[in-house]
Amino acid sequence: MANIHARDSVGLVQPQTFHFDDPLLLACGRSLNSYDLVVETYGELNRQCSNAVLICHALSGHHHAAGYNSEEDAKPGWWDAYIGPGKPIDTNRFFVVSLNNLGGCHGSTGPRSINPASGRPWGKDFPILRVRDWVHSQARLADRLGIEQWAAIIGGSLGGMQAMRWALEYPDRVRHCLVIASAMKLSAQNIAFNQTARQAIMSDPDFHDGDYLAFDTYPKSGLSVARMIGHITYLSDDGMGQKFGRDIRSGTFQQGSAEPVEFQVESYLRYQGDVFSSSFDANTYILMTRALDYFDLAREYSDDPVQAFSGANCRFLVISFTTDWRFAPDRSREIVNALVGAGKSVSYAEIESEYGHDAFLIPIPEYYNLFTEYMKTVSTD
Repeated sequence: MANIHARDSVGLVQPQTFHFDDPLLLACGRSLNSYDLVVETYGELNRQCSNAVLICHALSGHHHAAGYNSEEDAKPGWWDAYIGPGKPIDTNRFFVVSLNNLGGCHGSTGPRSINPASGRPWGKDFPILRVRDWVHSQARLADRLGIEQWAAIIGGSLGGMQAMRWALEYPDRVRHCLVIASAMKLSAQNIAFNQTARQAIMSDPDFHDGDYLAFDTYPKSGLSVARMIGHITYLSDDGMGQKFGRDIRSGTFQQGSAEPVEFQVESYLRYQGDVFSSSFDANTYILMTRALDYFDLAREYSDDPVQAFSGANCRFLVISFTTDWRFAPDRSREIVNALVGAGKSVSYAEIESEYGHDAFLIPIPEYYNLFTEYMKTVSTD
């Protein structure tokens, strides 16, 4: 049952849907004539509208970052460890805004939404999106909320890419930019992992070239394998070894057994794949992994990251984790070096962790305390 009365919980929260009728021109050249963004907020906006914090979600994230949507919820929002009274993102100090990005599958306009032109779900015809498109839609949301400048924009992984893009696209609308376990662009290996996951989805017979909704089905097997591939890369070798080792969950080595050996790690991955495939949309997964692949912060700045950051006006905190090989500390140091080269104010921390890329979601004491102390400076800035 939901622990809605915990002193450090934001308690019961309900998402809001914001509808926008002004066409949004996308980087691909197409426009969305209208769209919805689903949002949750925590805390109160002060009279000066100066205490707002934007949470940018990662690949499989969404608007439900903290608290509970009902008393029957077994788990709170995905970043509940960090958002709430007395937590690093302290809702006694900040008005926190968390949204489901365009293209998502948790209420914001995306592939499952109805295309007004056809009266049917967008499906594979939903426009290609870039990180900058999310940022521009978030800026319109800020306008709707009366927020001229964010006290901080915070994101891990793909969320960190959005936070950095904000600092470049709207330099006067951000005071602090927190970039956690992220990168200025993906490595070739990362792009390869994403393509392998997409191929798992697209090769599923139930994918139907992206039109699976018309057949009242979805590529469950392919989406499950895609999640397994991604999940493996988010964990570290040591972390998986400590959690599972080579423990056997069931089965026997006996020749001809009707129940072959299954390792604990196999059972865990199958469970993760099954849960994900029943709650996430395949076209959204393809769309968002491609947005990850296309992101290159310095591309239009002559591939010079120093030049890219030269127009930023905010302060930066960059955090990486030692066992994160998907977004390795070297990638964060590249961000820091570019910011230093551009003469910007930046703090950097490399946190010792056994949790791989998923470490940014976990309340590791050193990370938690550093995050808390930095956010205290944000609240007094």
